[in-house]
Amino acid sequence: MTTNVLILCTHNSARSVLAEGMLNHLAALLGRDVRAFSAGSAPSGRLNPFALEALTNAGADVSGYRSKSWDEFTTPEAPPLSIVITVCDSAAAEQCPVFFGGSGQPVKVHWGYPDPSNAEGGDEGKRRAFELTRQAIGYRMLQLLALPLETLDKSELLAALNAIAKR
Repeated sequence: MTTNVLILCTHNSARSVLAEGMLNHLAALLGRDVRAFSAGSAPSGRLNPFALEALTNAGADVSGYRSKSWDEFTTPEAPPLSIVITVCDSAAAEQCPVFFGGSGQPVKVHWGYPDPSNAEGGDEGKRRAFELTRQAIGYRMLQLLALPLETLDKSELLAALNAIAKR
């Protein structure tokens, strides 16, 4: 059974897109039955070109990616979600979305990352920040994919995902 993961950020243009792309890319490379989606509480309607560049440079296929609302994941047609991850940086006092969902009760965890869109240093500074964020997200996604997702109950999964957040 596919483990569906929804990654949320407010605008669904940068960090959540990086996370969706890396999780799908790494799951395919490792042959894991995991599918990532991303969405936002107030989607911008566009994807950050630096996010797409960082993912493409890492070998991820970003065709078909778009900025979308989390409302798409609250309908009966939405895939059943196992995990919801928020990636806004609460340390920077960003308002991170809270997901209520409509497809059962997924395990919810917060993995915060600073917004690479705010990096200084012009385009090169932003490229560097997006690449570093992509690497940090990829590291956590590899740890997620190393979990025995098929056998963990919800409390064990939550504990494992929270442990990943602290690394």
